[in-house]
Amino acid sequence: MNVEDRPETPGPTPPEGAGIEQRQVIHGPRPGDQIVRIVRPRAFRMRGPGLIEARPEAGEPKTAIGRAVVRLERFLLGSPIPTTAEGTERVGVRQGLAIFASDNISSSAYATEEILRVLVIAGAAALAFTMPLTFAIVAILAIVVFSDRLVIQAYPNGGGSYIVARENLGPLPGVVAAGALLIDYVLTAAVSISAGVTAITSAFPELHPLRVNIAVLVMALMAIVNIRGIRESGRLFTIPVYLYLGAVLGLVAIGTARAFTGELPPYSPPADWLAAHQAAPLTLLLLLRAFASGSVALTGTEAISNGVPAFKPPEVRNARLALVSMGALFGTIFVGLSFLASRIGIVPDPAEVETVLSQLARTLTGEGWYYYFLQFSTALLLVLAANTAFNGFPRLAGILGQDQFLPHYFAFRGDRLAYNTGILALAVVASALIWLYQASVTGLIPLYTIGVFIAFTLSQTGLMRRWLRLRQTETAWRARLIINAVGAAATGTVAVVVAVSKFALGAWMVLIVLPVLVAVMWSVYRHYARLQSAVVPETPLDPAAIRLRLIVPVADTSLQARQALAYAMAIVPPDRILAVHVISSEESAENFSRAWQDAQIKVPLVMIESPFRSFTGPLIEYVDAVREAHPDDILNVIVPEFVPRHWWEHLIHTQSALRLKAALLFHPGIVVTSVPYHLGE
Repeated sequence: MNVEDRPETPGPTPPEGAGIEQRQVIHGPRPGDQIVRIVRPRAFRMRGPGLIEARPEAGEPKTAIGRAVVRLERFLLGSPIPTTAEGTERVGVRQGLAIFASDNISSSAYATEEILRVLVIAGAAALAFTMPLTFAIVAILAIVVFSDRLVIQAYPNGGGSYIVARENLGPLPGVVAAGALLIDYVLTAAVSISAGVTAITSAFPELHPLRVNIAVLVMALMAIVNIRGIRESGRLFTIPVYLYLGAVLGLVAIGTARAFTGELPPYSPPADWLAAHQAAPLTLLLLLRAFASGSVALTGTEAISNGVPAFKPPEVRNARLALVSMGALFGTIFVGLSFLASRIGIVPDPAEVETVLSQLARTLTGEGWYYYFLQFSTALLLVLAANTAFNGFPRLAGILGQDQFLPHYFAFRGDRLAYNTGILALAVVASALIWLYQASVTGLIPLYTIGVFIAFTLSQTGLMRRWLRLRQTETAWRARLIINAVGAAATGTVAVVVAVSKFALGAWMVLIVLPVLVAVMWSVYRHYARLQSAVVPETPLDPAAIRLRLIVPVADTSLQARQALAYAMAIVPPDRILAVHVISSEESAENFSRAWQDAQIKVPLVMIESPFRSFTGPLIEYVDAVREAHPDDILNVIVPEFVPRHWWEHLIHTQSALRLKAALLFHPGIVVTSVPYHLGE
């Protein structure tokens, strides 16, 4: 307890501080001398009249086991961070690029491979279309990056496509954009970690059978790291991003130099690889499929516009700088790898044991230290690229929770200022996808990109509506309108191409899941809306209109039962109280009647005979019957409850009070009060 001594000031005695102060008057040796000693609990600090602040030790467990659990939690997740320290958890451009752009940059490790994997179906000659498709995808990326700069400027509080679509197109398009992004984030986590594990198994094929277990373990570790907070994850992810950038840009530089000097090494894929791939003619649909597969490169670009508040001031400038840097770095790597792969004639491994990037590095540099450095940095980045989803999904789910489209606990921030519920939900669903598809990147890719392009299209369309609405005040509204119109047309076209070309390969699943998810979120919103619009109270709001009738279920005449009866008699006269006891035979009725008389309890007793020895059912029926007989009364059930001191003591008690409270919870018009009895030492 904190003890504060101060002389008592004249005038009225100040009100007792928030009901937690203890005041002790100490008289001095002379008349009129006195001191008021104010004692407050250490767990609270007075901030003003009626305002107290909980200190970190508030709510700390009192038992040894509880303290041990807290110490373990602090070791894994870190100490709690106060809300006032949120500003210190923000990141600059360098860390922001690592946290929010890692997904987009890392997709350069497999975007070229996904194009090749589709083209090679038509034979080695079809690989000549790799560069045209690559340039088309980079052009779309440039349009998206340029358009997202306007999103960041117009909506600096984050939320990205969801906020833009909701505010300019209406709630339903906003929810559609949010649902599409949530699906995309889940697939981002699953694909990134699966691709990272594939990079590891490319260098160490003996680990290939363990890929699913490794991927799920990595997913769990990512969840723990992100629950520790954004600054912790930023420290962890900065180095892998720049290691990968250095390694892969070095590879592109080496390969480009050798290509222009005519010194590219020969490459001969295993004969069975081409035989395994060749099965279809080169058609427009095949080219569209290759374009759709390579469009995975555009995923992750929306993460920066969603997470603008996570940047240090000036947030808009830093976020836009990170966005442009991300686009430039990705475009350079993507074009470079596609150029080298097409010039050398790299063929993707049909068994997915070795990646195209691994083959490219092995061909250009051999199996020396640089090859393993590149594979290690690629695997590390691909695994940690899932962090983009771990930042975007919980943040978006938190906004949806605040807007009541998801349960409110998604908006709750944990001890480390992280959205724990969203992080755990993402980890569980993405792990289930990894297990279902056996960590196959090629199997997951057809589900990918549809969601993000739907969200892009709605976002660009929403900004078009915004510029038209603000054309009287915005000087450059025509230029911005044209930019967003081009963006909406481009991303909408890609969304249709992806949906059509990959519909039979699994895209149909996303097109079914998205409407279901939107319907669920809309149902949650309607539930909260009905709750807020409730106007008829279940119990009167005027205290004078409340007329109580009490029922006290008793199993015996023990101290716990008599304690509950005394509490009931302190509320209303005995004639408005009914003690209820359930019996199984006439003999037990006689025995209990004698015990009741001997205890001299001045409350009417009602005994219910239950021939089938059921306790809860007959008691609930009796309570409902009393409620129907006295509809103008508020029925209050007073439940005596014994609370064991140790966890193992719960195992030797029937928990009948807990079951009764749970059953009564769903009966309207009935108030349940628990009168606990805690057994001391």
